[in-house]
Amino acid sequence: MSRIKAYIESVIYQNSDNHYAVLSVSEGGETFTAVGYFPYISQGDTIEAEGEYTIHPLYGPQFSVESFHLSVPETADAIERYLAAGSIKGIGEALAKRIVAAFGDDTFRIMEEEPERLSEVKGISERMARSIYEQASGKKNLRDAVIFMQSYGIGANLASRIYERYGPALYGIIKENPYRLAEDIEGIGFRLSDSIARTAGIPSDSPFRIKCAIQYVLRQALAQGHTYLPRKELLQLSSELLAADPGDLDPCLLDLQIQDRIVVSGRDHDEIYLSEYYRMERNTALMLKSFNIRGESDGPMLDRRLKDIQKQEHIELDDKQKEAVRATVENGVVIITGGPGTGKTTTINTIIRYFDMDGMSIALCAPTGRAAKRMSEATGWEAKTIHRLLEYTGGPEKEGASTGSSRPRFLKNEQDPLDDDVVIVDEMSMTDIFLMEALLKAITPGTRLILVGDSNQLPSVGAGNVLHDLIDSGCFTTVRLTHIFRQAAMSDIVLNAHRINRGEPVDLSKKSRDFLFIKNQRPQDIIDTIKVLLTRKLPDYVKASTAELQVLTPTRKGALGVESLNRELQLFLNPPSPAKTEFENDGMTFRVGDKVMQIKNDYDLAWTRRDAAFIGFETGAGVFNGDIGVIYDIDRASELVTVVFDEDRYAEYDRKHLSELELAYAVTVHKSQGSEYPAVIMPMYPGPHPLMNRNLLYTAVTRARSCVCMVGLPRIFEEMEHNENESKRYSGLRDRIMEVYEKTGPTAYEEGLPEDPISWEEL
Repeated sequence: MSRIKAYIESVIYQNSDNHYAVLSVSEGGETFTAVGYFPYISQGDTIEAEGEYTIHPLYGPQFSVESFHLSVPETADAIERYLAAGSIKGIGEALAKRIVAAFGDDTFRIMEEEPERLSEVKGISERMARSIYEQASGKKNLRDAVIFMQSYGIGANLASRIYERYGPALYGIIKENPYRLAEDIEGIGFRLSDSIARTAGIPSDSPFRIKCAIQYVLRQALAQGHTYLPRKELLQLSSELLAADPGDLDPCLLDLQIQDRIVVSGRDHDEIYLSEYYRMERNTALMLKSFNIRGESDGPMLDRRLKDIQKQEHIELDDKQKEAVRATVENGVVIITGGPGTGKTTTINTIIRYFDMDGMSIALCAPTGRAAKRMSEATGWEAKTIHRLLEYTGGPEKEGASTGSSRPRFLKNEQDPLDDDVVIVDEMSMTDIFLMEALLKAITPGTRLILVGDSNQLPSVGAGNVLHDLIDSGCFTTVRLTHIFRQAAMSDIVLNAHRINRGEPVDLSKKSRDFLFIKNQRPQDIIDTIKVLLTRKLPDYVKASTAELQVLTPTRKGALGVESLNRELQLFLNPPSPAKTEFENDGMTFRVGDKVMQIKNDYDLAWTRRDAAFIGFETGAGVFNGDIGVIYDIDRASELVTVVFDEDRYAEYDRKHLSELELAYAVTVHKSQGSEYPAVIMPMYPGPHPLMNRNLLYTAVTRARSCVCMVGLPRIFEEMEHNENESKRYSGLRDRIMEVYEKTGPTAYEEGLPEDPISWEEL
């Protein structure tokens, strides 16, 4: 580790979000480049830093800063140079010279303790003197705060975010209850707060610590798809995190209830929610009931119109499809579900034509961009993502400290609802509870809501099990399409998907045009076969590029998990080259040309849509979990990675946001939901029993449009098909719906803990 004490000649580049900067600095008459994270520096500052001298392949020698602090200029010359550099707005070279001439080495003390005296200098009014004081004071306050937090092991970048959130109050928070950081600041979890607390001397049995751990466990459960946790499981996980006796946690659970941070629900009072997610389920149930208006249709007229549509479109509907159309005419909320080849798209098209004949306004939407694009292509009508339909608008909105989460703002909501008469949502199995509630808030009673999806698909990546819960409640008209149409019946993909779903044997040795099983024993042989399929066999066969094909795998870890396969396939499909810039972040190498996936919703990430001439013509924000793109450019100097997503959306990722990207040559089956690929390749190799189940196998097979290739051990396919044990997902929407329809038992709110915040006025 080397040390420098250098003057900042200029700031070549600085990222305002993560504070990464490239500096030109001088020490002992030598000028060189320093790079690192500097949340409070500016031209003219002097830094004392520790780091390493490195050689950048493009930019040459650099000093990479690991830690630093500012060294306050002490001599009149140094002070003048600092002020003349423009560190304080309004002070240039001439004015800096006059200030230092008046106050000499005492200049900084005057600025901080007697700022009114600055007006003695020609050219400085009392108003300007106040401005100089405020700027100098702000810089000093931030500098002092960062130095204070560094003593608690908090890095400069994170320290600046904490200062922005709390200001001077941070000193008391860190000394008394640093666990608030986990509740209020995204990206700070229990473990980091706990580390800070230990340094601050907070006892291990502090109620602050216990309550933070409980909420942290519940937030981690959201990432696994659960909207609540059973009491026993929550206490066990919290106790393991705290190394504490579960019995000691009950008083803190009660406190969290009283503070409205959690809700205890269920007949046995054993379902523990973060309050926000209980309210999402409750609001969703109430709104669905208000929309579910039932009536009767003119039967003869409906039959005549259906005959006309079938004749015009050259289609023939089966009885279930006709039943589905009739249901949408007679009910405010209808669910249409069915597997591949059962005519869901034809049914949607018929429904569109039916309501269009009445001059109704129809909105089509789906949870993801890819699913919306497929819906548009299949119907000929514009379909939007749910976010776009609701007119998502920039920055997230803080929802309170109890959840530590932030939610996006939509222009379409209760105050300004959609004006469509019919809303049709496709790929409903992907819709989580948050997105469902947001959609319902933008719909008014009287609007027909038609929800279409395959109930046998994996549930949403986000929290909740919305489609299953709606169907299981029995409170909404549900039509199941079961007939496999003749054209679809010619596909082994369709037939085998239904066999898998029913647990019937699949003949893996049968010759097929679109469902192939290639036997391999060893992981490396499987990988080698996948490479051949991707580059030599499948592209011409399915008339698609290698980039359009997709490797799906059940697991992240292991020899044939996502992480291992992506390393192998990146090296094979996009090897290093002097012509391709690359960048490493947290052990992952990104290279120009890499196929990548966004792995979390980022409602703030800006994008620009560019035309064929590469001219930006539209800007927006929001890149979402599961979006796949290609790395277009990497600027190593500024550490910016540009990715182009569907619809020519270009998004820039700095180092902070790169953790939201991962390679996507191979993705988990779960992440593939809502997507359709010309061909799917899936390794068949042992993995964790809970993951290797029928539901996951069925989902993987139904992602393929033209060809499925399984590579590996036939027995793994058979084991997955016979494993009916889906991973348990804790979701209470079904119970909330049953409560609002039947009142089958008191809710936690009805018992008075806490007062029910739900009202029809709010809806």
